[in-house]
Amino acid sequence: MSAPLILAIESSCDETAAAIMKGSRLLAHVVATQMIHEQYGGVVPELAARAHQTQIIPVVEATFKRAKIKKEAITAVAVTEGPGLLGSLLVGTAFANGFALSRNIPIVGIHHTKAHLLANFLEDPKPSFPFLGLVVSGGHTQLMRVTSPLEMVLIGRTVDDAVGEAFDKIAKMMGFPYPGGCHIDRHAQRGNAKKFSFPTSKMAGLNFSFSGIKTAFLYLLERESKKNHNFVSQNRDDLAASIQSALVDMLLQKTERAMRETGMSRLVLGGGVANNSELRRRLKVLTTTNGWELYMPSPAYCTDNAAMIGLAGYYALALGNVANLPIIPRPRIPINNSK
Repeated sequence: MSAPLILAIESSCDETAAAIMKGSRLLAHVVATQMIHEQYGGVVPELAARAHQTQIIPVVEATFKRAKIKKEAITAVAVTEGPGLLGSLLVGTAFANGFALSRNIPIVGIHHTKAHLLANFLEDPKPSFPFLGLVVSGGHTQLMRVTSPLEMVLIGRTVDDAVGEAFDKIAKMMGFPYPGGCHIDRHAQRGNAKKFSFPTSKMAGLNFSFSGIKTAFLYLLERESKKNHNFVSQNRDDLAASIQSALVDMLLQKTERAMRETGMSRLVLGGGVANNSELRRRLKVLTTTNGWELYMPSPAYCTDNAAMIGLAGYYALALGNVANLPIIPRPRIPINNSK
């Protein structure tokens, strides 16, 4: 039996993405980032949905052109079902439903957060099961016990801000444009991480909390700026290095605890914050010191993309997890007991 040709669609937030898979092999993928949100300092849901409507057809057309195949060759569709922004998800699912219905081919709805971990299977070396998954992004900070491509159990999560959201809000306080996490990372490489200290959350168990450290950072800026109006500009690198170090500390503390409590020997990273150079460096040290395996996706597969959706679709199709049309988007969709 020949491998399925899968068209994958991702539109959960502010990236419009499409990919074409031949079985588990990526043929092509295209991502269009919405720049309109920069002037607002964050994603505006209504503007995101409108941008998806404008971009989705050109993005899909470009993906077919790169893959050098015809639309008639597609044998299945995979689309992000949730979680995400409702308006953005509606655009992607509407397109995917229409494509599948018009060609009478199967469709599968994909859990966006699970797909972030599966991005590590797009390249070699691939992790073996079971493993502990850490998803870090603008909307999610989650620890998962993963036993198969689709069997993931949530064991820890943020109770307020996601770590990526904390990075972006702190970056905005410092005057960086959106998205700001990458600017903090770049300035941090020139700064002294011990210059400023911040209180880290003492949440019980494996859950995270980032609202307190964000507030502490704001109070520091307000207090010191009253004394010196140029405080931020004169200390930008050190502020970036110090807050980044504190946020990474919080991630590593819970991750190390989860590894020990679950008895896992493999750690798999996913999500947009997986691009952060300090997080990647410190995770390498942590896993090497403890003799654990570490898997991190290439930068192209850290941020939202349809390649990870297509691969998750391949695994779902292999298990016969075909959805009934139409797929209805679910902005809040649990990890446990979901597809």
